[in-house]
Amino acid sequence: MSDWSYRMNPTITAFEKSPDRGQGLARDMPVRWALEEVGQPYDVRLLSFSAMKEAPHRSLHPFGQIPTYEEGDLVLFESGAIVFHIAERNVGLLPHDANARARAITWMFAALSTMEPPIVQRETARYLEHEEAWYEQRLPIVEDRIRIRLGELSNRLGDAEWLDDGFSAGDLLMVQVLRRLNGANLIEEYPNLCAYVARGEARPAFKRAFDAQLAVFTRKPESSGTHYGKCGEAVPEQ
Repeated sequence: MSDWSYRMNPTITAFEKSPDRGQGLARDMPVRWALEEVGQPYDVRLLSFSAMKEAPHRSLHPFGQIPTYEEGDLVLFESGAIVFHIAERNVGLLPHDANARARAITWMFAALSTMEPPIVQRETARYLEHEEAWYEQRLPIVEDRIRIRLGELSNRLGDAEWLDDGFSAGDLLMVQVLRRLNGANLIEEYPNLCAYVARGEARPAFKRAFDAQLAVFTRKPESSGTHYGKCGEAVPEQ
């Protein structure tokens, strides 16, 4: 059972105008998802890009990014650290067994430190380097690096439902990282990873978090259906 009942709702920050256009790829998404998984209500403070670089926000996040997390006197930044904090303080995202718990934490680090870097490199190449003369040569190299990691992850997952028995914070972060490949026609080469992402997106907590983030973009209180990308569907890249 959660130990949040006697506390004020935590407050997170998010984009006022998200560059992902409501596709659930902004960094507040895993934090929203984690809070939904443990049943913790939360408040959101929306920020413009200019406000993110001003002193009040930099006092919370030294790099002027989102999300931040405020819980009483505690202020955190970095989505992975925030998810870890939520998982440690509540039942549902980390196993009780010490060894299983350690493995789940390992997968959290693997998602952010091993799987995500080449995926972000591809995004950087596409959005910031696409006019460079060497772009056409660089992109296939980066995508091959992603394929190596996807192949290794696919082999490890096999036909299992989750990375280590039940769903954990490791799966939450891994699914969110893999979702950054929506529309890239890379993860589709690994059917078990497609199915893995789909299982994550089918979780009620994910849907609630996705709808909440989408509502910021659409200015509607709820989405009218599923808008997130699934393997095999072309989703415009942002």
